[in-house]
Amino acid sequence: MKFSLSGHILKNSWSLKLWEEKVFLISIMLAALTSLMATPKLSYIDFKVVLCLFNLMVVGCAFEELKILDKVAIRILNSCNNLRLVNFVMLLLIFLSSMLLTNDVALLTFVPITLIISKKVNINPMEMVIFQTLAANIGSSLTPMGNPQNLFLFIHYGITAAQFFKVMIPFVFLGALWILALNLSISKKNFNIIINPVQIKSKKQAILFGILFIVIIFSIFNLISYIFAFVLTVSVVIFMNRSLIKKVDFFLLATFVCFFIAIGNISHIELVNKYLTYLLSSSNKIFFTSVILSQFVSNVPAAILVANFTSSWKEVLIGVNVGGLGTLIASLASVISYKMYVNEAGAENSSGYLIKFTLYNFSGLILFVAINFLLLHFNAI
Repeated sequence: MKFSLSGHILKNSWSLKLWEEKVFLISIMLAALTSLMATPKLSYIDFKVVLCLFNLMVVGCAFEELKILDKVAIRILNSCNNLRLVNFVMLLLIFLSSMLLTNDVALLTFVPITLIISKKVNINPMEMVIFQTLAANIGSSLTPMGNPQNLFLFIHYGITAAQFFKVMIPFVFLGALWILALNLSISKKNFNIIINPVQIKSKKQAILFGILFIVIIFSIFNLISYIFAFVLTVSVVIFMNRSLIKKVDFFLLATFVCFFIAIGNISHIELVNKYLTYLLSSSNKIFFTSVILSQFVSNVPAAILVANFTSSWKEVLIGVNVGGLGTLIASLASVISYKMYVNEAGAENSSGYLIKFTLYNFSGLILFVAINFLLLHFNAI
C-alpha cells in the first residue's frame, strides 16, 4: 500500500510539472503537427547547443547546491544598513552572475535572499524583485552562456566572441545605467539585521566544478571539443554528485529538441517557407519580428524560429534579447522570479506585481527598441 501511494504521488507531481511546462507542451505539439506535413530528420537537431546547455545546467545546479553564491552575497549584505544599498548589491550580484551562470540561476539564488531580508525588515519587496529580474535578463545578454537563446545563436551562426560582444555591449551598458536609475526609487530605510552565514557544503566539489565550468566555457568558444566537455561533465557528476542530474531542467532541453524538429519541418513546407522568407526580407523586419515574437512565445523559441530563415544574426541577437523585456513570458526567467514572489507574498499580491512588472518592462522595451533600432540602422554596432 505504501508503494502504491508513493507511486501515485510521484505520478501526480510529474503530471503537475508537465502541465506547468506550457512552452514544452507547445513545442511538442508543434513538432508532432509539423511532422505530419514534412518528414522529420535527426539532422535538424543541433546537438552542440543541447549538450552545451546541459553542461551549463549541471554546473549551475552544482553552484546553487554548494551555496557558493549565497556565501558571497550574505557576507556582503551583512555590511549593508539600508534597503537601497541592499538592492544595489543584489542587482550587481545578479547582473554579473547571470552573465556566467544564466539568468535563471542568478534569480533562483538571490531572489530568495531578498525575500528573507524583506520579511525581517517588514517591507514589500515587489519593486526589488522586479528590478532584479530586469538585471538578470539584461546582464545575461552580454555573454553566449548567459541565456539559452544567446547560446543557440552563438553556435548556430558561428559568431566570434569579438563580434558577439561588440553587438551586445551597448545594450547591456545602457541597460545597467537604466537599472541603477530605477534603484534610486527604492527606499533608504535603515535597518540592522544580520543574516546567518552559510557554509560551502564541499570545498573539494566547489574547486572541481569551478574547473569544469572553465572547461565548458572553453568548449562554447570552440577552444576544446564540446563532446569532451560533455563526457567530462557526465563523469564528474557520476563520481562526485549524482543527485545533480535530478535538478537539470530536462523539459527545457526537450523543448529545444522539439523546436529544432518543428522549425526543420516548417522550413521544408514550401508555402510556410516562402511566407517566412518574405516576412524576414529586411533588417527592420527581422529585428521587429524577433522583438514581437518574443512577447508571445518567449525569446528562446523566437530565436530558433527566426534564425532558421535569415543570416542577419545581429538583428536576431539584439531583437530576442531586447524582446526579453515586455510581457512576463517574454523571458522565462521572469516567470521564475514572479512565482517566488507570489509564493512568499501571497496570491492576492500577484495582480499588483504583474501591473508594476508590465509597466517597468514595457518602458524598458520601448526605450531599448528605439535605441537599438537606431544603432542597427546607422551600423553603429
